[in-house]
Amino acid sequence: DKDPKNCEIYIVEGDSAGGSAKSGRDSRFQAILALRGKVLNVEKSRLDKVYSNLSLIPIIQALGCGIGEDFDIEKLRYGKIIIMADADVDGSHIRILLLTFFFRHMRQLIEDGHVFLAQPPLYKVFKGKNQRYAFSDEERDARIAELGTNGVEAERYKGLGEMDPEQLWETTMDPASRTILKVEIEDALACDEAFSLLMGDNVEARREFIEQNAKYAENIDV
Repeated sequence: DKDPKNCEIYIVEGDSAGGSAKSGRDSRFQAILALRGKVLNVEKSRLDKVYSNLSLIPIIQALGCGIGEDFDIEKLRYGKIIIMADADVDGSHIRILLLTFFFRHMRQLIEDGHVFLAQPPLYKVFKGKNQRYAFSDEERDARIAELGTNGVEAERYKGLGEMDPEQLWETTMDPASRTILKVEIEDALACDEAFSLLMGDNVEARREFIEQNAKYAENIDV
């Protein structure tokens, strides 16, 4: 479809997830862009580094609307830009990096409601051939109760790459059944402030933040 209002692009973490997404998408209106390399930390990066980053170049080219002073919303090729990353710490980091990039260099995309976050399921709950998907621990327990406790198994997805194309389409990409979250400017502002605090030059503020929040940290991989 040539009308941007009808088109959407998924920015996907990892080659394996990108392959499943490409196979599972509806090619009439959905495009898939698998991230390559490490997403740039734009906190300390000049615009020339943004233009040369291997992960950001394809995004800039695919969206077609330019960045910074060259940004033109009328040239945007996709009405929905959907970030699809794993539901883990690495996935959260990638989402924050991308939202910070959009906030600083393509802010109107967020202001006009074009940026979304995909919500892939955390669990597959199944009993024989009967299966359900769950997006939280509470929903997992509810799905187990629906199927009956005997012989029911709950499998946690370690990443998007574990889902086959049909599962990814059904749970995360089908407009009739998926859940996607629209990113508001307040969300992006919070990401930008957190990123500046954690990655910027103000060491004292970062130390204070860590001291105040260390007690909330869980599942740290050291």
